[in-house]
Amino acid sequence: MREMSPPQLRDYLEHTDTDPQLLDVREPWEFKLCQLAGSTLIPLGKLHQKLDQLDSQKETIVICHHGIRSRQAGMYLERNGFSNVINLSGGVDAWALEIDPNMNIY
Repeated sequence: MREMSPPQLRDYLEHTDTDPQLLDVREPWEFKLCQLAGSTLIPLGKLHQKLDQLDSQKETIVICHHGIRSRQAGMYLERNGFSNVINLSGGVDAWALEIDPNMNIY
């Protein structure tokens, strides 16, 4: 699993030709407060039940509040056949502080 800081991920998304799936593993109440555009919510506790909703062949960027749950989710994805996983280091909190000052923080 690769780790990317918010600036690295922003630059990567701006220049990549691929269409990665953005997986947010926070809880619904967190997702309602703030989210990266285009992300899909599957809370970490339900990931095992909804794994079939994701494409294991697609690059997957995993997102959470601070980067801890997303790292756990990324390891789980890798154990289940996902080979191209990126964790957003620092999560949406770091994204709001470093990239999008208009994003809600909590």
